[in-house]
Amino acid sequence: MKYEVTPKKRFEHTLAFLQNVLPAPATILDLGVRNELSERMEQCGYTVVNSTGEDLDLDVRIAMTKVDAVTAFEIFEHLVAPFNILRAIQANKLITTIPLKLWFAPAYRSKTDKWDRHYHEFEDWQFDWLLEKGGWEIVRSEKWTSPTKINGIRPILRLFTPRYYIVEARRKK
Repeated sequence: MKYEVTPKKRFEHTLAFLQNVLPAPATILDLGVRNELSERMEQCGYTVVNSTGEDLDLDVRIAMTKVDAVTAFEIFEHLVAPFNILRAIQANKLITTIPLKLWFAPAYRSKTDKWDRHYHEFEDWQFDWLLEKGGWEIVRSEKWTSPTKINGIRPILRLFTPRYYIVEARRKK
């Protein structure tokens, strides 16, 4: 059985959380290249500026864009040094998601794309610590599962093991 082409449940959770913590209209810098979630955010009334594929470990200038909030959906796990971009963000609000480390699955690594891999797979407390050290105060967070329609032990574990973590944070004063 195939995976769902559009990560519908993840997008729905992410958009609902975003709309709750940052009602539209608002201008958002979305770290990551333009994608379906960026388009959905615009359909919900947000103005979205995306990064353009620059290496966010080395080039943090995009983070200095003046916006109401920065979003980073499934980005920080791909960076070698996410601390650098977290410190450089000029906005006072950050909404971000990460996939959580799963004890029953190895870190994600694409077999066809040399850039599509997870350098970090965080536990929630590790990500919270990174945000706090990066100058952010966590306002609220949520976790949710990611069940699949594939048979096996791992898919059963995904029914009750949280896979995604979303955080609203504000810049510490």
